[in-house]
Amino acid sequence: MTGYFEALTAGKLDLPNRLVMAPMTRSRAHDGLVTELTAEYYAQRAAAGLIISEATQISEIGQGYIQTPGLHSAEQVEAWRVVTDAVHAGGGRIVAQLVHCGRIGHPSLYPDAGLPLGPSPIASGEQLFTPDGMLDHPTPREMTPDDIGRTVADFAAAARNAIEAGFDGVELHAANGFLLHQFLADGTNKRSDGYGGSIAGRTRLTLEVARAVSDAIGPDRVGIRLSPGVTYNGMAESDTAELYTALVAALAPLSLAYLHVAEFLTRDITRLIRAQWPGALILNPHPTADSFPGTAEIGAEALRDGVADAISLAELWLANPDLPARIQTGGPYAEADKATFYGGDHRGYTDYPTLND
Repeated sequence: MTGYFEALTAGKLDLPNRLVMAPMTRSRAHDGLVTELTAEYYAQRAAAGLIISEATQISEIGQGYIQTPGLHSAEQVEAWRVVTDAVHAGGGRIVAQLVHCGRIGHPSLYPDAGLPLGPSPIASGEQLFTPDGMLDHPTPREMTPDDIGRTVADFAAAARNAIEAGFDGVELHAANGFLLHQFLADGTNKRSDGYGGSIAGRTRLTLEVARAVSDAIGPDRVGIRLSPGVTYNGMAESDTAELYTALVAALAPLSLAYLHVAEFLTRDITRLIRAQWPGALILNPHPTADSFPGTAEIGAEALRDGVADAISLAELWLANPDLPARIQTGGPYAEADKATFYGGDHRGYTDYPTLND
């Protein structure tokens, strides 16, 4: 799999290899702050060509889960700087994935106990996990023009905070059923103003955020993640192929550092996007019926076919902090402990051994 071990330039990001650590929520932040344990976790995986951080909320109202970190306060910036310093000391590169969760939220997460925001007042049908049990996501409050403008500004401010915290760039989370994706999809966006209706209307917010963040820190430090057709978090799209080819064509002139596609449907959709995107494309390949750890083989095939320039993997990185070395030797691969994915201490977080161990 020599394709994994070739260098790649993506904007200002010089990747020594094409193995990207995908963003994975681990729910181990405290009061919105990452910890020294977080720094150890990411530093252990500094051999990645690029680390994409766990989803990090841009504002208090942007939070969607318990124990997730933010990048909207000075204290959060200082906490993240410990993480980025540790990754850089290990020779790694790391970008912050910035998210507003939109309707995937709950009043219990917010200081004012208000409703989460969304493009339209349509509930997700999903639930929030809390120490006191599962709580239904409420029907969100439809965002006003002021809410939308404030959200664009919050993304730009969080991007500036990310650079101050030592990140090498940011990734905009427009996937997996969170706010930007909620505006893109016609199943969640029923607006009749300039941010809804047509594809041009539904893509407007994502494009405004991409431009604002590019203006704030430079487009060559900005990536964006999309998940065409994904049904997570109660999402539904009736026009996936048309929506994403139009969106990617509109993003292309911005000269962003990279596009990150979380594959959910067929490879055909990915190929349509690849044809519209002139820059670096990171692919999180859709799993198949192949047995673990088949994802590494699937990614290598996508590199050979030219459908992607780099491959992001999740569980393999979680359980194998020295993943490049394991791929080079053909394994063996450790399996992830699913019971420790979210919340907890070092167990299932920083205690996975390397081959040398």
